[in-house]
Amino acid sequence: MMNPIQKAILGGILTVFVYLLVVVITTPALEPLAAINAAFQLNSVVIFGMGIGISLQLFLSEKSKLLGCKLSIKKKAFGGNSGSTAATSFFSFFSLVPLGCCGWWLYVLSLLPSVIGTGVSAILIEYSQVLSYVGLVIIFGFAGLTAYKLRREIKLSNTV
Repeated sequence: MMNPIQKAILGGILTVFVYLLVVVITTPALEPLAAINAAFQLNSVVIFGMGIGISLQLFLSEKSKLLGCKLSIKKKAFGGNSGSTAATSFFSFFSLVPLGCCGWWLYVLSLLPSVIGTGVSAILIEYSQVLSYVGLVIIFGFAGLTAYKLRREIKLSNTV
């Protein structure tokens, strides 16, 4: 049985690995190492931020289970965190397209206007990097909210 720290580290590593795997798979025009290098040059904050954010959420979730706390926000926070991680990844891939990375995302970008409209598509593409960082803020916000709820639950159980 893994302890909360081990699960958190594994979750963070898997998050980074999956991100880089998507970069490699969707970039057939570049060698895998070149695609990964480009991803780290442009999106290192996002890549490591997602890994750390997911690690924090996993740690807090596992710690609350270990302590027997029943956080009402736990499922919502983890689900929200997963959604934020997916959105953050999605937006961060846009910044890699001009470098030849993630060619598959060119196809996704070409479909955006027909799905969500030209204006919204232009905003999403233009501000993709900013939206990636907003996604990171949301990821860490959910982790912070979970930490707050866990701390409050621990204090309440200690006063009883």
